[in-house]
Amino acid sequence: MVLTKNTTVEVRLPSRLGFEKVAMGTAASVARLMGFSEDRVEDLKTAIAEACINAMEHGNKFDEALPVGVVLTLNDDSLEIKVVDKGPGPDHPIPIPDIDRKMHGDESPRGLGMFLIQSLVDEVEWVCGAANGGSYMHHTPTRPRRPAIG
Repeated sequence: MVLTKNTTVEVRLPSRLGFEKVAMGTAASVARLMGFSEDRVEDLKTAIAEACINAMEHGNKFDEALPVGVVLTLNDDSLEIKVVDKGPGPDHPIPIPDIDRKMHGDESPRGLGMFLIQSLVDEVEWVCGAANGGSYMHHTPTRPRRPAIG
């Protein structure tokens, strides 16, 4: 299948847990069509699930009337992903969690989502005060280039 540059796929989800799986499946299908390895597809699924759950919980406060938008833009060797909510966005820098303290119960096990996203994709940014009055997370997993033969 030939994919044209800047092909866009959009999904609107209710702010209800479980619907992040729709975004996961859609992103995985698009990434496979683009030739991403299965390891990269699994990373992408985790990152997009975390981003959608954060948007549902923190951005939209689980208000099912407020949608979470997922926009996938296919480029030559990358897949740009925007996860959009109606919230104000993070009001502080994203802290690096202390995994040991979390594992030993000294800190809440929550608060790993943004760290996971940063660890699983090549580029990530959180944009507050977007034009639609909300915020969005933009991340880009890159498909590794295949080595030239010859």
